[in-house]
Amino acid sequence: QVQLVESGGGLVQPGGSLRLSCKASGRIASIASMGWYRQVQGEKRVLVACISSNNIPLYADSAEGRFTISRDNAENTVSMFLQMAALTPEDTVEYYCRYRAYTPLWGQGTQVTVTS
Repeated sequence: QVQLVESGGGLVQPGGSLRLSCKASGRIASIASMGWYRQVQGEKRVLVACISSNNIPLYADSAEGRFTISRDNAENTVSMFLQMAALTPEDTVEYYCRYRAYTPLWGQGTQVTVTS
């Protein structure tokens, strides 16, 4: 089994930065990709950025140029990060980590609030 633990959300002013973290631990599959999704209440989760098992990133248009996704593979753990910059109030939403090998697993979510 794999467990996901997210951290790093919070309150930030417009133009500021935040770093989200997600740690996957347990029986990590070498083929696993990971990603960050955002969800507005009542709507579907939407991709923000993802990164493959061989560290190839993919960004949504809204994240391109502002966010950087990365991952650090270790034995029985994978840590994934999302460095967010130039945040705007439109980035205020719940962010979810996803681990996907054979079936997707979701983290508990972390709230990002961008306000002055």
